Amino acid sequence: MKELNNKLAQVQTKLKAKKSSYNSFGKYYFRKSEDILEAIKPFLLELDVSVVIKEQIIATEPVPMLESSAIFSDGENQITATAVVGVDLTQKGMQTSQQFGAASTYGKKYALGNLLLIDDTEDADASNTHGKAAAVAAKPKPKITVEQFNKAKDYLKNGGKLEAIKSKYALTQTQAATLAAL
Repeated sequence: MKELNNKLAQVQTKLKAKKSSYNSFGKYYFRKSEDILEAIKPFLLELDVSVVIKEQIIATEPVPMLESSAIFSDGENQITATAVVGVDLTQKGMQTSQQFGAASTYGKKYALGNLLLIDDTEDADASNTHGKAAAVAAKPKPKITVEQFNKAKDYLKNGGKLEAIKSKYALTQTQAATLAAL
């Protein structure tokens, strides 16, 4: 399992997923799940791993809920990250299959983002101002949330590298010391 964690850490620290799509209303670029999948392909053969996405409906009331799981595997062990999204059945101008498709795409993107430590605060879905704020020249690393911190502890306990976490998040001295002690 430690070897798989090391392989995932290599991907997490080296992966660059471009934002290939443009929202002309909000005047921002955004990343799609396809961008992430395209960026990860070079690592698959190099590290002898695979990435699979599985989805399932986990609730139907009060709204349908999809769980998307991104699975990183070496054929023997696997690491999974999930995202849960609701299906907006009231979205006008879309057929039901399109509503499910939109939710599926969104879930895949965030499951992959969780697995690969792609920080969603750098993505338009999280930071969209619809053109009302000036662009920031250099974005600082985001602070780590409690949930991300707990995932980081598990990641380190399974052989992950502290440098991978530090490259993505601004840690306080106490957080860094806590993680370094694992």
